[in-house]
Amino acid sequence: MNSNSGSSENRNQNAYSNNLLLDGLAGLLLVGLVIWASVWLGRQTGTGSITTWFVFVAAGITALTTGFGALPFLFTRSISRSWLGYGNALAAGLMLGASLGLLIEGATIADVSNPFWRTLAGALTGAVLVVLAHKLLKGREDDLSVGNIQGANAVKILLIVGIMTAHSFAEGIGVGVSYGETEAFGVFITIAIAIHNIPEGLAISLVLLPRGSSIRAAAVWSIFSSLPQPLMAVPAFWFVLTFKPFLPFGLGLAAGAMLWMVARELLPEALAEVPARIVYLLTGLTGLAMMAFQFWLH
Repeated sequence: MNSNSGSSENRNQNAYSNNLLLDGLAGLLLVGLVIWASVWLGRQTGTGSITTWFVFVAAGITALTTGFGALPFLFTRSISRSWLGYGNALAAGLMLGASLGLLIEGATIADVSNPFWRTLAGALTGAVLVVLAHKLLKGREDDLSVGNIQGANAVKILLIVGIMTAHSFAEGIGVGVSYGETEAFGVFITIAIAIHNIPEGLAISLVLLPRGSSIRAAAVWSIFSSLPQPLMAVPAFWFVLTFKPFLPFGLGLAAGAMLWMVARELLPEALAEVPARIVYLLTGLTGLAMMAFQFWLH
């Protein structure tokens, strides 16, 4: 009996060691790729010529840094049920702060008519779309899977990744539009969004990892959620005057979707695992920190 228990424990330990090694190598590859792209971008900056490839690489960096949010989990082995509550509370705070920052940014965009109403319309549309998506997925939990994760957890993962992906469309347009104005402004916005994406990747990882996702998968899903940034940055750079009026609506769309996710999914799940005072304290402090972080970057 003890022998079987010991051999099982050894197998688990070996599996963990192998996964940790692969996750660590993947993390090093991700960091190295971002450093290489950043060095290349730095050498091209100041040449006076902003090319399509330049804009694509810049927006690609912002997408890759989202994967950095999963890297802190290389240093922790297990995630308990209480971690699920703390993780949801922290993710709720990060998304709440990001949402409020997006609403303010969208409502105050210059050179666009009625930015407040465009942002409000986007927020309402975002909330409605998430409600519709949730109803569409409800009752199909047994048919859904994300990797080796099935059921209700797969639904939560699909929702949060989908919402953050919608968010990235607006940020990709923002990168492209900024390079359509000046190179210096474009570089500043690229750096701001790249740094801003790290806690967004952390928010996604905090939801995925306690539900059985690997660190590599969490990083990949985080990067996937930001892929619209390089894809939207290029056409926005080409047609800056055409895309800019859509920016308030896009920012509002992402904010509305995230606010719904916070209110209906993340906070209730956090409250089920952790005392309410701790949940609201963590969510409030994290939300305020996220907002302060965004305003400092701008």
